[in-house]
Amino acid sequence: MANINIKDIARLSGVGIATVSRVINQTGSVSDKTKKKVMDVINEYNYIPNNNARNLKLTQSENIALIVKYMSNPFFIKMMDVIEIEMASRGYPLLIQNVDETSDELDTAISESMHSNLCGVIIMGGSFSSYTEAKFKQLGIPCVLLTVSSEGNVDPSLYSSVIIDDEIEAYKATKYLIEMGHKNIGFLYKDVAGLVTPNILRYQGYKRALEESGIPVDDNLISTGIPVNGSGFRAGFLTMKQLMQRNPSMTAVFAFSDVLAIGAAKAALAGGKKIPDDISIIGFDGIEMTEFYNPALDTVYQPATEMALSAVSLLHGMMNGERSQHMVYDSVILKRGSVKKILG
Repeated sequence: MANINIKDIARLSGVGIATVSRVINQTGSVSDKTKKKVMDVINEYNYIPNNNARNLKLTQSENIALIVKYMSNPFFIKMMDVIEIEMASRGYPLLIQNVDETSDELDTAISESMHSNLCGVIIMGGSFSSYTEAKFKQLGIPCVLLTVSSEGNVDPSLYSSVIIDDEIEAYKATKYLIEMGHKNIGFLYKDVAGLVTPNILRYQGYKRALEESGIPVDDNLISTGIPVNGSGFRAGFLTMKQLMQRNPSMTAVFAFSDVLAIGAAKAALAGGKKIPDDISIIGFDGIEMTEFYNPALDTVYQPATEMALSAVSLLHGMMNGERSQHMVYDSVILKRGSVKKILG
């Protein structure tokens, strides 16, 4: 091939232009395997970098974006810290963008990519059903979904993902309550019309556990009235208060997040109930606050640090020409004493 250029090197090596630039300029982090692929092509075609190629690093962005749905979520804050440290250690500037309820996180990533000339993006949180294959193709850069995935209607080679199985883990938590003797089990979650989100999957796990145990699903025990813009402690407090008023015989509550569980626990205590003597509570996520709340709360623990590290590793791999991967982590129920065994 005559007059081979850096774009040709990237195409023949199966990697991005930025990766070829890092190999040529000996900057940034590139795996030995990827470096060898690039150098084999360079040697085969006797490519001699010109000044433009050597200066490509000055014009080729190495910015990474972290797009976060609900940045105030304590569970996400822990992951954000890990990602920020990891990206800094690899020499990549990290742009962090919060996305509110009214915005689509993948649309935000596409917009941010055009404005900031990104070379990769991690999307944390959000809704499965808004992701389409056309949007991932429009994004056009390596992308990792963290805590969410697509519904299976998107070519899995277009992105990587790091998740837990929300439906299965919520099923396990509900079965735990049932095995502890509870039948009147309340559930706190937020139903966002038309969207499939992790909390919807957790609700499906809750329902399946009840049905398999022969316990009727009682709509009065399910609180979906959490304000769209109020998914925090106060929302948990207010919805739990309503749930207790409707269901005086309720013995346990499963909240789709720890933040809601803490608010629910406060409402129970304010209503004169003791935890777990009068009512049992379990949350979801495993944030540190549940351990230090009084009383400490049982929770479904997600391995936040490991998941965040995997997301960074997968993104880095895709940026170096590696194929997409999809990882599913297991959760574990941390039993701290907020669930009581009842008899009969």
